[in-house]
Amino acid sequence: MTETFLVPEDAVGRRIDAALASLLGITRTAVALLCSEGNVLQNGVVCGKSDKLRAGASIAVTIPERRDPLAVIVEPVEGLEILLDDDDFVVIDKPVGVAAHPSPGWVGPTVVGGLAAAGYRISTSGAAERTGIVHRLDVGTSGAMVVAKTEHAYTVLKDAFRTRSVKKIYHTVVQGLPDPLQGTIDAPIGRHPGYDWRFAVIEDGRPSITHYEVLEAFGKASLLEVHLETGRTHQIRVHFSALRHPCAGDLTYGADPKLAAELGLTRQWLHAHKLGFTHPTSGEWVEVTSGYPADLRYALEHLREGY
Repeated sequence: MTETFLVPEDAVGRRIDAALASLLGITRTAVALLCSEGNVLQNGVVCGKSDKLRAGASIAVTIPERRDPLAVIVEPVEGLEILLDDDDFVVIDKPVGVAAHPSPGWVGPTVVGGLAAAGYRISTSGAAERTGIVHRLDVGTSGAMVVAKTEHAYTVLKDAFRTRSVKKIYHTVVQGLPDPLQGTIDAPIGRHPGYDWRFAVIEDGRPSITHYEVLEAFGKASLLEVHLETGRTHQIRVHFSALRHPCAGDLTYGADPKLAAELGLTRQWLHAHKLGFTHPTSGEWVEVTSGYPADLRYALEHLREGY
C-alpha cells in the first residue's frame, strides 16, 4: 500500500521520522524502518529518517505487508532430529540456529514450525506461538529439548520445570581453567542495565544456581559438565562470563574472537547434553542424551590435539 500526500504547512522543516509518525499514527521506529528500506520518498527521492520535510513537497510512503512475527511458519527444519517419540511428548535434538518458537525480531526456523512440518501434533496449551513448549534453548545452543504433545503432558512437564525436578545437564567449553575445578555459582541474574538483549549478574536479579565440574583441561580452555538448578535466560553464559571464563565462541559475553576463529566457532560452545524427567503418565524416569554436533566436535578435537 502506498500513500501519497503534500507536506502540510505545520510539518515543514520537521524531521521525517517525527513528522510521519504523527501524520500516519505509527511509531518513529516504524518510520525509521520504512526509510531504511527505501519506502519513503520526497519528490521521488528516497530519504532518510533525519531528513527534513520541505514546503510543497510530495511525500510517498509505501507500507509493505509484513507477516505476523508470532505466526508459526510450518516448514521443515534441517538437522532437527527426534531422540525420543512418546505418546505424551517428543524429545528433539535441536540444531543451532533454530528458535524454540516465533518471537518479534526472529525470522528464522522454529522448533514449533519444524515439528508441525514433520506431522507432529503438539499440545495446544500455552500461547498460540509456543504451544507445547515447556522450556527453551537459546537459538545459538544445540541439544536435547522436550516438547509436550498432550495437554496433560504440558501441565505436568511445565510444573516439573517450575519445581526444578528436571535434570538438565549441559556441556560447555569455557576459556581458561575455572578454580576450583568443581563448584557452584550462586549469583542472581537480571537484564543487563546497559543492553536490552543481554543479561548480567546483578544484585536485584532472580536467584540463579549453576553447578559445574571440569571434565578436561586444555590450557587455553576447559570442557565442563554443568548442572542447572535454575533455568534463567543465558544462565550458563552469564555465570561463566562473570567468572571471567566465558563460553568459547560467545562473543556476546566477552569471549576471545581469536580463540573462536582458531576453533572454527561461530557460536558459543554450549550443548544441552542430557535431559531427564519423570514421565507425565507412567511416573517412570526418562533420560535422553544428545551427542555433540559437528561444529562442537571439530572445536573439541582441535583442543585435544593441542592445535
